[in-house]
Amino acid sequence: MQTIFLQATGDGGILPQVLMFGAIILVFYFFMIRPQQKKASDQKKFRDELTKGMNVVTIGGLHGKLVAIEDATVTIEVDKGIRLTFDKSAISVEATSKVQ
Repeated sequence: MQTIFLQATGDGGILPQVLMFGAIILVFYFFMIRPQQKKASDQKKFRDELTKGMNVVTIGGLHGKLVAIEDATVTIEVDKGIRLTFDKSAISVEATSKVQ
């Protein structure tokens, strides 16, 4: 009995596979990783530029006015005489309307 082995011929070797893998990595970088890094750096810059008197919104949706800023915490006045202390990382955005 004689065995015949058929050998599959490669159309281009490993180079096209490596190029495709590299292209996939580039797509992931430019559409997923880079925008997230930019958003994180913008958020850090915003938190570093917080000033007293700014109207802000926390990540939990609480609106208030900044009355004190320390190294890692901020104090927000949500109503007359009601002040709450949060981590700086809890501040999400600057509020567009004034808090009464």
